[in-house]
Amino acid sequence: MLKSARKQEKDGEGRMPLADHLRELRNRLLIAVVAVIVITSVTAFFYQDLIDFLIRPILESVGCTDGRKIQANGRPCAEMTVSGLVAPFSIALKVSLMAGVVFSTPVWLYQLWAFLAPGLHKNEKKYALTFVGAGVPLFLVGAALAYVLMPQTAEVLIGFTPANTTNLLPVDDYLNIITRMVIVFGLAFELPLLLVLLNFTGVLTAKRLASWWRAMVMGITVFAAVATPTGDPLTMISLAAPIVLLYFIALGICIANDRRRRRGNPDADLDDDEASDLDLTPADIGEMENVSASLPAQADGEPDGGRSARRDGYDDIT
Repeated sequence: MLKSARKQEKDGEGRMPLADHLRELRNRLLIAVVAVIVITSVTAFFYQDLIDFLIRPILESVGCTDGRKIQANGRPCAEMTVSGLVAPFSIALKVSLMAGVVFSTPVWLYQLWAFLAPGLHKNEKKYALTFVGAGVPLFLVGAALAYVLMPQTAEVLIGFTPANTTNLLPVDDYLNIITRMVIVFGLAFELPLLLVLLNFTGVLTAKRLASWWRAMVMGITVFAAVATPTGDPLTMISLAAPIVLLYFIALGICIANDRRRRRGNPDADLDDDEASDLDLTPADIGEMENVSASLPAQADGEPDGGRSARRDGYDDIT
């Protein structure tokens, strides 16, 4: 049985040695991997339905089911093929694994949050359900966007087929493209949630995040151009525009969170080596109180009033 390193942690602030952090990371990763494997095993019984679901957009956009070689728009058709003895099994395994990753999103998102949550205050850990509740729809929306854009992507790619030729599209090659797009689009939509998580854990401030907006927009655009298999601007903008919008929404959430923290702690935005503002205004000490300055009475019968004896006995007035 896996035992969390944090259950043995006695530090109230959740601090632990590096070895315990690595052990905790290993346990979280193992739970996420087991969840993916279990769901993959279940979806393997429905792999034929999943393959039909993934192939349908291609057949509707560039496929010809009546034996024709040319589409109605004059472009060549694509024929879905499977070649090789092991290819059908590898296709079924690939589709099942992709479904396992998608449907296990709540599990591995929660494991990510559970690993990073000790960096939050107790009153901020209540956002765990919000994190998972927002992360799952974002990932599914990104995956759905990849599925919707796939027909347009196929039309652009098939359009480069030379005239008087037939495009034989291997199913495994197509699944490689759609799998990459689904995973990449889904993870790309998690970027704003990751930025909010870093802000809530105190790693990234809204001020610093706002200063990166030009680089973020450029980076998202370049990422969209690389992630999409086609070079057409429509597909690239279809991926980049929602992520840029989600980035600015995340920036707004970070600004609101920093303002909330600032109200509770005026020094929340200061760096570790930055001095806080000190109020050096003198405080009112109230009315002055008169103190008697009279000396102790001198002992009678001694030349110096008994000071020598008291001095040797550590009893002088100084």
